[in-house]
Amino acid sequence: MDNRAEVREFLMSRRARVSPEAAGLNAGGNRRVDGLRRSEVAAIAGVSVEYYAKLERGAIAGASASVLDALSRALQLDDAERAHLFDLARAADGIPTSGRSRGRAAKAAAPRPSLHWALDAITEAVAFVRDPQQNLVAMNALGRAFYTLVVGDGGRMPNLARFQFLDPASHEFYPDWELMARMCVGVMRAEAGRGPHNKAMQDLVGELSTHSETFRQLWAAHDVRIHGTGTKRFRHPLVGELVLAFEELTLTAEPGNVMLIYSAEPGSPSAERLRLLASWEAADARGEIGKAQLS
Repeated sequence: MDNRAEVREFLMSRRARVSPEAAGLNAGGNRRVDGLRRSEVAAIAGVSVEYYAKLERGAIAGASASVLDALSRALQLDDAERAHLFDLARAADGIPTSGRSRGRAAKAAAPRPSLHWALDAITEAVAFVRDPQQNLVAMNALGRAFYTLVVGDGGRMPNLARFQFLDPASHEFYPDWELMARMCVGVMRAEAGRGPHNKAMQDLVGELSTHSETFRQLWAAHDVRIHGTGTKRFRHPLVGELVLAFEELTLTAEPGNVMLIYSAEPGSPSAERLRLLASWEAADARGEIGKAQLS
């Protein structure tokens, strides 16, 4: 991905979003741009108009942390957007992010046995590991039952972004489909900023852009998201609606990969449905073992 283009489009999109009133300025008349003018951003950030124009052209290499902080305040960036700006600046400086190699991502290795053991020890919640490209690389038994529509019958590695934008079944699985689509793209956009040389991500973005108009529009918006914690709604084909809280945990042994745990509030209908799904999965597993023993 072209770092200069990413920086330019991100800064322009954030500037267009901030109204003069929100920045405490008198809007006046005869404004030919949405949001703030470059001169107004420069004045609020305490830099020259020439220097801000240079940054907005994508020449962010060498920008100091204090300048980036000032820009973040002037453009009213949230935590995810500020982190994304710093990631783009580090990429322009050639500095690896979060322990990742600056080169192309290496082919993913098979998950460690100890990772599978840790996932399998979680029996009352959905637990899985995904990589920066939204691939499901490992999951516990309840996770396989929960994501049965995503995992499918085999083939290439199950991918949450492909399911979201290319599989009609996602509209049923995600009752809040538009929200989930924005979240998915926001996470991917943030990952792309942290790993601009990740060819697998570039290929995925190209594939989804080719086949999904919604993805193209969301990707062009340059919105980013930190996917740390929250609540999501799902509609599972076997147990119906589930309202699950999620926590995202960074895997330090595999930079870029994260573990997500979806759990239900104790005593809630979702907790009962999740237990029901777990019991069905366990019964199905016992049936598979029985058939294997008989054959």
